[in-house]
Amino acid sequence: MLEADYLACRQLLEKGSRSFAMASRLLPDRVVRPATAFYAFCRVADDLIDLGECPETGLAHVRERVEAMVQRTPFDHPADRAFAAVMAKHNLPRAPVDALVEGFAWDAKGRAYESLGELQDYAARVAGSVGIVMSLLMGARSDAALAAASDLGVAMQLTNIARDVGEDARNGRVYLPRDWLAEAEIDADELLAQPAFSPALANLVIRLLAEAERLYARAENGIVLLPPDCRPAIRAARLIYAEIGADLRRHRADSIARRAVVPDRWKMVLAFRAYAPLSGEIAARRKQTATEPLAANRFMIDAISAASPHRAIPRFPPLWWDMKGRVLPVLSIIEKLEWAERRLDLPAR
Repeated sequence: MLEADYLACRQLLEKGSRSFAMASRLLPDRVVRPATAFYAFCRVADDLIDLGECPETGLAHVRERVEAMVQRTPFDHPADRAFAAVMAKHNLPRAPVDALVEGFAWDAKGRAYESLGELQDYAARVAGSVGIVMSLLMGARSDAALAAASDLGVAMQLTNIARDVGEDARNGRVYLPRDWLAEAEIDADELLAQPAFSPALANLVIRLLAEAERLYARAENGIVLLPPDCRPAIRAARLIYAEIGADLRRHRADSIARRAVVPDRWKMVLAFRAYAPLSGEIAARRKQTATEPLAANRFMIDAISAASPHRAIPRFPPLWWDMKGRVLPVLSIIEKLEWAERRLDLPAR
């Protein structure tokens, strides 16, 4: 990857996603660099579709750019050149990338989802695909690892949907399954016209969070399949996103009047907790557990398996922790945040 292209991608990352930029600090540089190129491509593609004059024209252009990257003749743009280099170096299959673009297309069309299964189909494309790409960039290419990674992506997307019911409705979108709304006697058009909290709506938010929690638990089994230097970052992401759901529950599952947040100080605490190693017994048991992919994610994993039927499962070295390089900076950040709270006289969590 050309250094100038990488720096341009990094600038897009820093501007566009503070959370991703923060989480990337827990990943080894060998993963951060290709992941940054992937993020930059996603950002550019999303903007082409959302901010262009015609979503369909933007989608066609994105598909052209993906095809050009696959053919190793990328468009003259830093994100395209950088991600094309990543695809070639990491032998990245196009199935999850095409799925992600399809998810962009569904959003552009304002598609509604009649059931949880259909909503999972959407989440698989916009988030399960990202989990798969990240797993591949880390070097975890087994079906079990990809299944767990895609589960985690879908769980995060369901959490996002639960958190953003009010914001989405004010933007003209309802992602909650229409059959759930009908069962709760909630009219989708009325929710769009006048988003308002109700106990019935709160129950649907809690129901969606329960499905996310089920997938978080499944994904946890796959963390041990990742390289040791990647596990803390992924576990931290899993803990932080689950905490969004916990914050929602503490506030009556009201995602209309407020947006659930995880304070930076608490994110740092959870990130530090993510460094606690799995015990050998639990790790061994999880390693032997072959997680079946969520039905919505299976098409991507099957496509990858068909393209590379003899993929070797990598053997990772024994777990080790760079105490000076990673854990101590996290502790230092926590200390600084606590010091700032004392200076500002902020209430403790």
